Amino acid sequence: MNINIDYNLLLSLVVGVFVGGASAYIGSIMVLKRLALVGDALSHVALPGIGLALVLNLNPFVGAFAALAVAVLIIWQIQTKTGLPTEALVGLLFTASLAIGILVTPEPELLEALFGDISRVAVSDVVLAVIFSITIFSVIYRLRNALVLDLISPDLAESQRINTAKLNLVFLALVAIVVALGVKVVGILLMGSLVIVPAVASKNFTRTLRGYGVASACLGVISAVGGILLADGLQLPPGPMVVLVSAALFLISLLSRSLLRR
Repeated sequence: MNINIDYNLLLSLVVGVFVGGASAYIGSIMVLKRLALVGDALSHVALPGIGLALVLNLNPFVGAFAALAVAVLIIWQIQTKTGLPTEALVGLLFTASLAIGILVTPEPELLEALFGDISRVAVSDVVLAVIFSITIFSVIYRLRNALVLDLISPDLAESQRINTAKLNLVFLALVAIVVALGVKVVGILLMGSLVIVPAVASKNFTRTLRGYGVASACLGVISAVGGILLADGLQLPPGPMVVLVSAALFLISLLSRSLLRR
């Protein structure tokens, strides 16, 4: 019995390391682009997909990503044609999606979808987390300069032959992937914290853009691993514990910043 518990904990930690790191890494760009709440809002869009996947006996990740992919395409199309800000379009979608998701998600699985349950991960979840997290790291690393240039001046980015519309589509797709992965770790309601809090905390003690991204990923890993281990030891839900650890890291970084300025 103990071997089984240790094995499940190991799987949870592997998922936590990769998803926590990837979420915070992409979160560092989202904070710079002033899209801090987009990850939180997009996570609500995943709920109808999760509900349909459960009804059809599919992996919830498949349903979550399918719903998010459709939402991202809708947002991108409207944004490209109208110029409306991303956060406004996401806000229009997430409340309706949450309502639909609550209606279609089977009641026993609704709580898990809302708050996550990483203690029940399967090997397939680990494989998906590793593959997609590595993909997110590599793509963001390659596109980082273009993303920053687009952040500073979209016109300047266009003059450098950067297709900003396609760049934003790729970025939103990566956000959709990381949100779909993170739902298993902390759930729909807390996903925004996994993306944003480590990234905000790392801003308190980093001075370079490269250091900011690396520090964000490291704090994301520490938050996930620390929260999972504490939850296992205290017999508490892992999702809220991951968020509380990340919040504690933010407070520590804030205090450290204040002390260094004295």
